[in-house]
Amino acid sequence: MAPALVKVITEGTVGETYNIGGRNEKTNLEVVEAICGVLEELVPNKPQGVVYYRDLISFVKDRPGHDARYAIDGSKIKRELGWMPEQTFETGLRKTVQWYLDNEVWCDRVMSGAYRLERLGAKNEAI
Repeated sequence: MAPALVKVITEGTVGETYNIGGRNEKTNLEVVEAICGVLEELVPNKPQGVVYYRDLISFVKDRPGHDARYAIDGSKIKRELGWMPEQTFETGLRKTVQWYLDNEVWCDRVMSGAYRLERLGAKNEAI
């Protein structure tokens, strides 16, 4: 369930826009380094030749319009609807990384191009 979306649907004003965020402005590099830190804990057995996951980070030339960071102002949803995030950046990131680790088959299908927008857990029943 997405509590912020439920809050907007049930209590928000029709036609209004509400940014949903966790007040965690981070640079792209900070996010990638945080993911590497979570992987150090959850997947200590690294690929051969890798000492630290952060060693896998590679830097590329910025493209025109490349975002150096992502941030939104989520104060309106707090002020008008009283919504606050249930997760911190760290707890949400850990859960997200764990989900991907638990769903490697799905990830492989997405990366190979075999995934065709099917929902995880959806029944493939003939109608």
